[in-house]
Amino acid sequence: MFLAVGLLSALFGGLPIFIICALTALLHECGHIFCAARLGFECKKISLMPFGAAAVCDIEGISPSDEIKLAVSGPLVNLLLCAAVAGLWWFFPETYAYTDLIFYASAGMLVLNLLPAYPLDGGRIAKCVLSGFLKRDKILNLALRIVNIFVVIALIFLYFFAIKNITLLTMAGFLFCSALSKSPPAEKINFAVKKKKKGREIRYVILDENATFKDALRFVDSSRYLVLQLYNDKFLDEITEDELYEKLLTRSIYDKILD
Repeated sequence: MFLAVGLLSALFGGLPIFIICALTALLHECGHIFCAARLGFECKKISLMPFGAAAVCDIEGISPSDEIKLAVSGPLVNLLLCAAVAGLWWFFPETYAYTDLIFYASAGMLVLNLLPAYPLDGGRIAKCVLSGFLKRDKILNLALRIVNIFVVIALIFLYFFAIKNITLLTMAGFLFCSALSKSPPAEKINFAVKKKKKGREIRYVILDENATFKDALRFVDSSRYLVLQLYNDKFLDEITEDELYEKLLTRSIYDKILD
C-alpha cells in the first residue's frame, strides 16, 4: 500500500510531497529507535504505511516513565526539525520556497502524534498517565477506546466544517479501527540467542553494586564483548555478556544485577 500510494503520487505530480512526508516519518521513528536503544530495548524494523510509519519495538516490561520518554522522543525530533527550518528561514529567507514542505510536514506530524488517541504517541502518554489511576486493565483499555472515539469524531467534524483534507478521514478510520482491535502482546527480547561475532575486543565496564540490567545494557556494543565488574568499596563480582543475557531470560531489565 505504501508503494502504491507513492506510485499514485508520482502519476499525479505529488511525488515531492510524498517523499518529504515519508522521510519526515522515518526521522520521527528514528527518534523512537534511538531512545529505545538508550533505554535498553530493541526495535526490529520500521513498517512503512500509506498514512505514516511505525517502529516495531520489543518493550516487554517497560516502566510507565520510560514509555513516556519513548513516546515523546518521536515528536521531539519533529519539533527540533521545525525549529531548525524556522531558524534557516530567519537567517536565509530565500530558502523558504524550498523548505516550507519540510516544516509543514514536521509540524503536522508533531500535532497529529500528540493527539491523546492510542496508539499515537499522545495516546501512549495518556495510557501511562491513566495507568497510575486506573489499576484494572479492562477499565484502562475502555477509557482509551472512549478517548479514541472522541478523537475520531473531532477529526470528522474538522474535515467537514474546517479543513478539507483526506488525511483527516484516513487518520479517523485508522484510530477507529484501533479502538475496536486488541493490541498484540509485546515480545520479550531473548538476548541469549543473538549470534556472537568472533574476534571482538573485550570491553571492561565498572558498575556500582546497585546497577540494574537496564544500566548494563547501555554499554552493550556489537563490536566489543562486554565484561562487567561490580564494586561497592571493593570488588564484588564479574559478569560476562553471555551471563548477563542468561540472567535476563528470567529477570526484568529494572532488576538489580546482583539480586
